[in-house]
Amino acid sequence: KTLIKVAEAEKQLGAAERDFIHTASISFLTPLRNFLEGDWKTISKERRLLQNRRLDLDACKARLKKAKAAEAKATLWNDEVDKAEQELRVAQTEFDRQAEVTRLLLEGISSTHVNHLRCLHEFIKSQTTYYAQCYPTCWTCRSSWAGTFVGTTEPASPPLSSTSPTTTAATMPVVPSVASLAPPGEASLCLEEVAPPASGTRKARVLYDYEAADSSELALLADELITVYSLPGMDPDWLIGERGNKKGKVPVTYLELLS
Repeated sequence: KTLIKVAEAEKQLGAAERDFIHTASISFLTPLRNFLEGDWKTISKERRLLQNRRLDLDACKARLKKAKAAEAKATLWNDEVDKAEQELRVAQTEFDRQAEVTRLLLEGISSTHVNHLRCLHEFIKSQTTYYAQCYPTCWTCRSSWAGTFVGTTEPASPPLSSTSPTTTAATMPVVPSVASLAPPGEASLCLEEVAPPASGTRKARVLYDYEAADSSELALLADELITVYSLPGMDPDWLIGERGNKKGKVPVTYLELLS
């Protein structure tokens, strides 16, 4: 008889869980997956392309600056300066066009946020319904046959309010932080903990001056030599560069790798 009662309760729990999984999939998981595999992939691709355009534009500016400096010393003809200016104009045009495309895509996220919030609300609502169905089922099953054990005493009512906040907090599972859930290529790089590989480091000559965009990047000066290497999961357009006791990410297009 006990097994039958437990089986009936488990059947009710299974039905509630099946409804919860179905509702959560339709109202939350599917829209989120569609966004991540569709719009977000496009946005990430365009942003990366914009970053490459920025690097190209900076390189053209550096070449033009170098050409004008050489012209002042009468070591270059005017056509070299004209060529550098033409490349700069083309790079600036491509950068502006890509910046506009990326801006339009990012502006569309504001309307997507509303839909994500609605989906999240539906998920929480279905989860609340699931727990509300499970709790009385479990309590009824437990109360119906727990008294058959000698010395077992049951409280008169479900202990909904008897749990103190301290006890609840102590029994809550530890949830990983957002950073620990990020994919390998997207996690923030802690340069202080990065050690160069035993093999695979190379020397590189810097082609153009480069100004670091943030603290994770390494500023470069033209014609200097630095040590570079790659790490698993890194963007192929970047390397880790070291100069003395300083290290940071450097763009590959600014380097000439030496054998």
